[in-house]
Amino acid sequence: MTFASLGLIDPLLRALDALGYQTPTPVQTQAIPAVLAGRDLMAAAQTGTGKTAGFALPLLQRLTLEGPQVASNSVRALVLVPTRELAEQVHESFRQYGQFLPLRTYAVYGGVSINPQMMKLRKGVDLLVATPGRLLDLHRQNAVKFGQVQALVLDEADRMLDLGFAEELRGLYAALPKRRQTLLFSATFSEPIRLLAGQMLDEPLSIEVSPRNVAAGSVEQRVIPVDKKRKSELFLHLLRERRWGQVLVFAKTRKGVDQLCETLEAEGVSVDGIHGDKPQATRLRALERFKAREVQVLVATDVAARGLDIDDLPLVVNLDLPINAEDYVHRIGRTGRAGAKGKAVSLVCADEVQLLAAIEVLIRQTLRRDEEPGFEPDHRVPQTDASGQILKKPKKPKKPKTTGAKAALGRWVESEAPARPQVKAVRKVPSFNTGPRKKKP
Repeated sequence: MTFASLGLIDPLLRALDALGYQTPTPVQTQAIPAVLAGRDLMAAAQTGTGKTAGFALPLLQRLTLEGPQVASNSVRALVLVPTRELAEQVHESFRQYGQFLPLRTYAVYGGVSINPQMMKLRKGVDLLVATPGRLLDLHRQNAVKFGQVQALVLDEADRMLDLGFAEELRGLYAALPKRRQTLLFSATFSEPIRLLAGQMLDEPLSIEVSPRNVAAGSVEQRVIPVDKKRKSELFLHLLRERRWGQVLVFAKTRKGVDQLCETLEAEGVSVDGIHGDKPQATRLRALERFKAREVQVLVATDVAARGLDIDDLPLVVNLDLPINAEDYVHRIGRTGRAGAKGKAVSLVCADEVQLLAAIEVLIRQTLRRDEEPGFEPDHRVPQTDASGQILKKPKKPKKPKTTGAKAALGRWVESEAPARPQVKAVRKVPSFNTGPRKKKP
């Protein structure tokens, strides 16, 4: 199978050749012909398998061959993403793939001045990558109009629908033309999200090129039990004793990011941090320094869990487990990309046993445990397995706070049944429908 056999035009093939792309991945093989044919699509594939090219290449081709010239303050295709970093990365992919095409592309997101973005949109752009909040702000100020939109893409669709973007998506969905192509791409789709997504698509084609919600097989995963108060100490010990090179570290909170950065800086480690309180320019600079290998350790909240593409990143460390089990899959997907091998190490305390059990249920495997001599926890982490069973309770368990994903999902559903980790009972799925939908010709 070649990209040419998928029906892509010569300018795209030349761009792929210049980028060194030789053979399409399974998700690209299935998605590209479907998007070229105008089908609505719901595609699930492991992170690092080329999902962006799966929708970018056929969209660029359709925009080149079909439809009128873009009008002022208008767009012809929209790609919605959950984070500023992902917006920049996805737009860069479009720019590279479309380098030989006569199309205008752009990215908009919050955290920076809106005025330059408004100026850029005056001439109109063929394809716009955006975070939902900033796009809705621009639309309300008439800086961008949706009358010419012929395609909508939700990249990392589960995060779009689940984690805090509900109201923005409702507003955008109501303003978009009813006749359009809609594409949902993600590594993970929970059942409530699948129900919600089903209301947005018209007779969609479903693509799953790997078992749902399974972590990439190229990543070696393990757990190191430790008491909560010694996590930073253990990380510094492992960094030195195991002579780790570049490391991407995930912490649960912004405060946790700052504290670990301060600890490492005091020990002479080159480190930088990314979280939602930092200005966008600072976040981008930290990311670029890490990519350029000017910084050994990058500490981040889940703003860096999706879409962050770093060549040959050998290791991801979870200083804290995520509240949402799906985020674990995305976090460790920053390593072991494009066929390379990677490692993921999680420092787990007794309070996180429920989160660990939820992750093991999601990925359908029991994670290997390795105790580090000298850091054996006083509060033992109970044994768990992929069935969700906890074989022995910790001495003084503490329930994780109900924040983040669970609170956001609560805005979508009326109630939740306290049961096994990550299993939610949905009584009612709110509708996206804003009126009768016209069938495609």
